[in-house]
Amino acid sequence: MTGPVAPPRVSARRRRAGVIALSLALIAAGGAGVAVLLLQVGDRTDVVTVVRDVQVGQVLTEDDLGKASVALDPAVKAVRADDLRSVVGKRAAVELKPGSLLAVSQVTTDSLVKAGEQLVPVGLEPKQIPATALVPGQKVQLVHVPAQGTPDTDKTSDAAPQTIDGRVVKASDAAPGTGVVVVDVATSATNGPRAAAWEAAGTLRLVLAAPDGS
Repeated sequence: MTGPVAPPRVSARRRRAGVIALSLALIAAGGAGVAVLLLQVGDRTDVVTVVRDVQVGQVLTEDDLGKASVALDPAVKAVRADDLRSVVGKRAAVELKPGSLLAVSQVTTDSLVKAGEQLVPVGLEPKQIPATALVPGQKVQLVHVPAQGTPDTDKTSDAAPQTIDGRVVKASDAAPGTGVVVVDVATSATNGPRAAAWEAAGTLRLVLAAPDGS
């Protein structure tokens, strides 16, 4: 009876040579990949970057901006480093975050107060300030809340309160001692005087509108 056939033996020397050859091939392939990567990374462009938080409507200064050399996709319309001074003094059209590249579309020369609008300053006491930070461009509603005991209170007790749509242009820091924050709100020229009258009478409240503006 014939016993099991033993597999051919491969000498340690031949096995070692095969491993070495495979290793050299992998190293060569890896080196080629690195070379291609280095060629791609070597084609770099100097661009403008954002180095600190900039709110919508805020005027850009040189301290807000920096420069970096990056491998830039042609589809990315970043501001070139040579054009940095051309964006200084313009306003941020969107909120800018540190570490991002600055695109031409993210800055504007337009004012946040548009034609046909008026700016109404609204003073908020600490208990009236929303927990959500008020930032330029944020949509709000100005609500008329009649003082208790006045004829207006009886007339509007069962009716929906009067409201005016607005948009935050700027919010101040809290005043020392009182904690009052002054918010500049842009509203239509038609509603501006009415909102100012509510503010003067102390019957105006500010609420945040839903993200879709409703």
